[in-house]
Amino acid sequence: MPLSYKRSVRVGELIQQVVFNIVREIRDLNSELVTIMGVKLSDDLLSCRIYYSVFGSDKDKKKVSIVLKRNTKEIRCQIAVRLNLRRTPEIVFVHDDTNENADKVFSLLKKIEEEK
Repeated sequence: MPLSYKRSVRVGELIQQVVFNIVREIRDLNSELVTIMGVKLSDDLLSCRIYYSVFGSDKDKKKVSIVLKRNTKEIRCQIAVRLNLRRTPEIVFVHDDTNENADKVFSLLKKIEEEK
């Protein structure tokens, strides 16, 4: 018997796939720079945090943040249309800098190794 998942996790995975496709369609955005890292959906399915990562300079990160915030209503509308949910959650985009922090840690470890 397969493991059961909470409904919020299953719907969150669907939202992540849909948002990934929607971001690719936004004209003002260089979509090659943006990765949707994950989605955290509340248990009542009314609020959603979408974590994204940007590969590029600080200027690119600011531009992506502005474009995503400007298009939040349209993205939410597209989620409603594509997933046919009874209620579409309020969405908030959150920049995820985990990859950048990991790169810093690895570079520090490499530097320490070279000094030995």
